[in-house]
Parts: sequence; structure tokens; C-alpha cells
Amino acid sequence: MTFTQKQQEYLNNANHRWNIKSGATRSGKTYLDVLAVIPIRIRAVAGKEGLTVILGNTKGTLQRNVIEPLQAIYGATLVGDIGVDNTARIFGEKVYCLGADKVTQVDRLRGSSIKYAYCDEVVTYNNEVFEMLKSRLDKPYSRCDLTCNPDNPMHWFKKFMDSDADIYLQEYSIDDNDFLPSEFVENLKKEYTGTVWYDRYILGKWVLSEGLIYPMFSTNRHVKQVTPKCDRHYIFIDYGTQNPFAALLFGVRRELGVDVAYLIKEYYYSGRANNRQLTDDDYYNELVRLADGYDIDYIGIDPSAASMIATIKKHGQFSAKKAKNDVLNGIRSVASLIAQERLYVHISCKNTIAEFQSYLWDTKSTEDRPVKDNDHAMDALRYFVNTAMAQSNFVLIGG
Repeated sequence: MTFTQKQQEYLNNANHRWNIKSGATRSGKTYLDVLAVIPIRIRAVAGKEGLTVILGNTKGTLQRNVIEPLQAIYGATLVGDIGVDNTARIFGEKVYCLGADKVTQVDRLRGSSIKYAYCDEVVTYNNEVFEMLKSRLDKPYSRCDLTCNPDNPMHWFKKFMDSDADIYLQEYSIDDNDFLPSEFVENLKKEYTGTVWYDRYILGKWVLSEGLIYPMFSTNRHVKQVTPKCDRHYIFIDYGTQNPFAALLFGVRRELGVDVAYLIKEYYYSGRANNRQLTDDDYYNELVRLADGYDIDYIGIDPSAASMIATIKKHGQFSAKKAKNDVLNGIRSVASLIAQERLYVHISCKNTIAEFQSYLWDTKSTEDRPVKDNDHAMDALRYFVNTAMAQSNFVLIGG
């Protein structure tokens, strides 16, 4: 086996109760664990008292990030599938494989000693889950290996990292992985230049999110006088009654082997600003006008807008679909598409362009979140990227 210098340092020195790899995406953190750390740790405590546990953000991400790569290297005989009881047979040991986003997912660990735990993407966990893990790692030989991408420096896990616990901490930048193709690294750097994700996912730093959320958006590069003919069309809605109702008509077309999105038209109405609240049927009529001349695949709308979804379905002209509203991953995806020159806006979409130029991080929050003001087109845009572009051939960085 060939390791980078950083990976070899970890193998040599990670002999503490808590062993943490924090830093850039694609820097070799999880790969080292799958290739060597997890097998070594599990075998080292085989037959000893206590449970062996592997945690991920959800069971699905755990399967994708850890179990399947283990199976690809060591085969299904040594690394079994996760069963209905959330356990798998791995290197001869019964291993609990659990999602850590909710406390209820790991309730079965209460009252049990843990001899070895592996934590993938630990900053995504519910804090109570981690507190319970701390109390269960109680054997003299207990160990825990953890990986994370940096987050807000006020995050609860950063406070643990800075504590006086028995911790071995190793920090990575993307340049610590000698095996990544230079072109891939340069493309990632270009995609995230000027954003909080450059500092976190490229440099591996725990930094505050502040300033413009999409500083890479340029009216010169991303605003078009004319949009081309597209293959598929969607309308995505951020629903409001007194607050603005934003409906965005998108087209998607294939260019040079990838999907490129164009915001073609917008409808934007504020009941408060106009001193008149529209009904759902009024909004529906506006959607019909917005869609005129386009074959709409479906209308995506924020899941909380039940009455508008029912109105769209009642009329029967359009298919309605609940949009995926994952705020931070959605923002990351939008930023990635903008940086890749795969998201453009027609010059007529004045409200959307204005929101791009005023969409800010909330620096008063201890978590990453946007300022909730004049963000309705930005929300509809995020719904579109999360939902309609989610299956397109671009990959969110992380891990």
C-alpha cells in the first residue's frame, strides 16, 4: 500500500482515544480509513468486551461513503451488507451501522460500552448523539476515529476539537493528496474561489461564512440578452401571500456533454408591497401566463405550500412536485454551477439579478445560514438546483 505523507503520519501517530482528521475535501481522509484504519482498528479489539460502531450522517451516506468502498476493496465475504437490524458482519465482528443525524437512530447504544467507533462526516451529527458517544467510549482500549470537513468555527465539534480531551488532530488541505489529478484540483479551486467553501474545502480552515453568498455571480458573464432553445423546462416557486411569491421558469439543455441551466423568465409579486393579497387561483393564472409557449416538465414548489400544490393539481394542466429544500447543500450546488458557467439568467429577470447581488450570510448566527430578507428568487433557484438538476452530471464536493 502506498500512502501520502499525511496519511502515513496518521497511521504512525493516531493512538489516542479520539483521532480526528479535519480538512479539505478529497484530501485522502476517508480513503485512508477505508483502506487501512477501519480494518486495523476492528481487528485490534476483536473478541474484547464492548460494541463496534460505525456512524454516518445517515445510514444512506454511511453505506455510500464507508460500507461500499470497504466492500470494493475487501469483498462481500469480509464486509457484509447492513441488515434490517442495522448491523453488518465486518472482518468477523458484529458492527452497528447507524445514522447520527437523529438521537432516535442511536438509542440502542444507550447503556452499552463501545470499544471502537468510526465517525464519518461528524460535523453533520446531532450534538446529543456525540455526547452519548463520549459517555459510551469507556474501556481502557476504546478508540474513535473521526473525519470532517471544516464548518463554522462556532460549531459544537470545533469546541470539542479545541478541548483538553485525549485528541490526536490532523488537518488537511486539498494539496496534501498527491494522488489527485492536478486538473481536477485546479477545477475545484476555480469553482470555489472567493467563497467560504474555498477556505473550508480547499484550504481546510474553520472560518465564518460572511459577505455575499454568490460572489462569483457576474452580470457580465452570467446574465444573457438571449437564451438558447432548451430541451426541458421547469417552473419553480417560492410561495408567499404577504411575502413575495417568486416563480422562475428554467430551461435545461445539453452542452459539451453536461446540463446547462437558463433562467428564462420570472414572475415576482409581493402582496405587502402592492397592498393586495392574491389568491392561489390568481397565482395559478400567472403561472399559466408564465408557461405560455413552453412544454413544462413539472412545477416544483416548496413543500410547505400545500394549498398551492392542491390548486395546481386541481386545474390539471401541470404536474406539481414538492421541491427539495436542503439549504446549505442547495447553496453549494448553485455556487458550483455558477462557477462552472452552467447557470445563466436572462436580463429580464430583474428581481433574481437583484437578489444575487444582495444575498448575504447571516454573521449574527452561530450556524451557516442566509439572511432571510429579499431571498425569494434565491429560494426558488435553490429548489430548482436541488430538485431538477440533482441528477445532472455534477458532483457536490465533500468527504
